[in-house]
Amino acid sequence: MNEMGDFAGRARVLVEEGRRRGRGARSNASGRFEAQQREDTDDGWGIGEDLPAFKTTVRTDAASTVITRNDSPDISFDRSINPYRGCEHGCTYCYARPTHCYLGHSAGLDFETQLYAKPNAAELLVAELAKPGYRPATIALGSNTDPYQPIERQLGITRQILEVLAEARHPVGIVTKSASIVRDIDILSGMAKDGLVKVALSVTTLDRRLARSMEPRAATPAKRLDALRQLHEAGIPTAVMVAPVIPALNDHEIEAILEAASGAGVSEAGYVMLRLPLEIKDLFREWLATDYPDRAKRVIGLIQSMHGGRDYTSEFGLRQRGRGPYADQVARRFQLALKRFSLNVRRRELRIDLFRAPTPAGGQFALF
Repeated sequence: MNEMGDFAGRARVLVEEGRRRGRGARSNASGRFEAQQREDTDDGWGIGEDLPAFKTTVRTDAASTVITRNDSPDISFDRSINPYRGCEHGCTYCYARPTHCYLGHSAGLDFETQLYAKPNAAELLVAELAKPGYRPATIALGSNTDPYQPIERQLGITRQILEVLAEARHPVGIVTKSASIVRDIDILSGMAKDGLVKVALSVTTLDRRLARSMEPRAATPAKRLDALRQLHEAGIPTAVMVAPVIPALNDHEIEAILEAASGAGVSEAGYVMLRLPLEIKDLFREWLATDYPDRAKRVIGLIQSMHGGRDYTSEFGLRQRGRGPYADQVARRFQLALKRFSLNVRRRELRIDLFRAPTPAGGQFALF
């Protein structure tokens, strides 16, 4: 094993490639809230152990509510639903990784393999939407982890949520990296006719090799663009997210991604700069060192140039954009590309006036 990086003053050890094949993170250090820190290490005897490969495990998340609220001033929604915790896509840069530490897991390989599902999400949603004081506003589906990650194919929790929202005529915005969303075109197209849905796909790169390395179990760039095309042809409003923009790695693709998305019928676009809070800063460095060592110093240097010499600034408004010459250059390029490809000409607002509260199982219908 190789030692590299550091978090909370302790050495980190990379997991052998054979055990993490097809995964994004290179290590699996204990979460920051754990009383004891455990990791594999080489005892120096040269006697190898046949440790098992990391496999995906799905547990039930005993949730009592399903709508999460936020008051962040730099986020366009105040409520969201995440059908799953953890994400098998394995994106090395995922800002949700540190949340897995609250569950007693690592932000590394555990985040990709120790997953939690909310099988009662649709039932909980009905109850919350039916509350007398509920007022509708767009719900973001997949704000933390991907609602269409691979386990959705078997569990179908996201589809159940969409069925509830469609029946209640409640607006929803979806963000995903998965082409599997086309499975639900039958529901989404009906909602789109009433102005109740918008779908954004994140296209980080058009380079298959980079995508495979950085987002190992997400759909290929070509499949994401094809999904956008199918959604558009079905009359569903679409957007593309160039997220994250990573200095010296995919930043040169901004214009190409927006051009390709525009060709697929996308009408809106946005971007987010790479964020490296908490454990992510070490996980991302490990990935750079193994897959792009020749660019590592340049990438980190540009990131720090946007955050006053640090890896990350948590301040609202700056955490997703950064500041300084490089950040300004990216922002200007993006704005010019939007104009060039006629994107964001008109922002589509979803309707809230059609909402009708659902009736919980065993409940009474409203008189009026």
